[in-house]
Amino acid sequence: MKRTVVAVSAAVLLLPLSACGGDAEAGGGSTVTVTVGYQSRTINTVTAGTLLRSLGSFEKQLNALDDGVRYKVSWQDYATGAPITAQMTAGKIDIGSMGDFPLLINAARGKQLDRPTRLVSVTGYNLRGGLNTIVTAPGSELTSLKDLKGKKVSTSVGSAADGTLVRALQRAGIDPADGIEKLNQQPAVGASALAAGSTDALSQFVAWPGLLAYQGKAKALYDGARLNLPTFHGVTAREDFAERRPAVLEAFLKAQAEATDYLNEHPVDAAEKVAKATGLPAEVVYLYNGAHGIATFDPAIKPRLVAALKQDVSVLKSAELTGDVDVDSFVDDRYVKKALGAAAYRDRLASKPAPAASEAWPEGASKTLTFTSPSALLRHVARHRDALRAAYVPDTTTGTLWFADRAVWVADGDTLLPFVAPDTARAYIAGHAGARIVSYADALERAS
Repeated sequence: MKRTVVAVSAAVLLLPLSACGGDAEAGGGSTVTVTVGYQSRTINTVTAGTLLRSLGSFEKQLNALDDGVRYKVSWQDYATGAPITAQMTAGKIDIGSMGDFPLLINAARGKQLDRPTRLVSVTGYNLRGGLNTIVTAPGSELTSLKDLKGKKVSTSVGSAADGTLVRALQRAGIDPADGIEKLNQQPAVGASALAAGSTDALSQFVAWPGLLAYQGKAKALYDGARLNLPTFHGVTAREDFAERRPAVLEAFLKAQAEATDYLNEHPVDAAEKVAKATGLPAEVVYLYNGAHGIATFDPAIKPRLVAALKQDVSVLKSAELTGDVDVDSFVDDRYVKKALGAAAYRDRLASKPAPAASEAWPEGASKTLTFTSPSALLRHVARHRDALRAAYVPDTTTGTLWFADRAVWVADGDTLLPFVAPDTARAYIAGHAGARIVSYADALERAS
């Protein structure tokens, strides 16, 4: 008889403890429910969540296991990593995906509650920190981090975006504890607060900054890539589950690798699939997950990302969110190495992000157009204004991709240069005599 894996969605609190990664008698055989916690709208986790689920890759891999077990997959969707950690330490989620700071809290809580977890793979990463952005309202007079002193700033405490906020404020000479009024809010609540004027700025992770900018509800104040510190999201698994069901975890990681390859080979189609599943605009998904997007997807646990994770511990300790975290014992790449094969894993470890490039997404097209320079993209936009879904340009300094019509443009002689945030543009101007900020309309006119 052919086995079939069933994907189910149910409120995680209704699941009995034994249902997760556990066996239950079903006729003459056994049934195992594998519960996966993911964040559908945190779109640089899609290869371990939204895209993976839409492709059915995990269920296919489980069907291929010849172990006499019938598997069911329960997908549980959350807005942040914190509730996933809570359910993992309660034994109700087997595998979860979240950002680097939540991963450390996941490790700390797991050890504290004697439910140890392990980081088993990476989803999306940015080596400079561009996945997190601080934004303000469109009409705000704030133009730099220094302007945040004494202001209200919304973020999700303990998230990667909070880590970016803390570090950015420190570099600007502002005490992150006393120099601002920090509002601990879920991303959607913070976005509403920004729109209502009850907060002055919002520091959040993908995809909120890009979404709000695309909708005209926010403008970038600070590009997280200016920190030049890697940020990433990854997959964590309960240690007891991994030891009891190693083949299931390896099946998940094989499926993640398949979803990663699909995203890299079909970035526009992947963006459309994620958009359909989440309700996010595909143009925003592509900003982060596209061919030259802000996020790079690779399941390999690169040493540079582990080193960054170790640096993150001090930020969480200073906020009294964790004590010491033994990162080396938390990281466990044995399962992903076995799932991918030693040679393929070595190749992935050595891989690098795609080079920065300008892109245009024509209406009705299944592929984007790539340009050699932002000026070349602007010339194309000027000729095809009504035939484009979106146009993207990389920040001149950091390489962070941004919407061309939301970028800060600088004219340096005949050269047109885009920046995500005004302070980055001003830093460039300070070192280039004669350079000046111009409007997007002026940039288009100059390019054409």
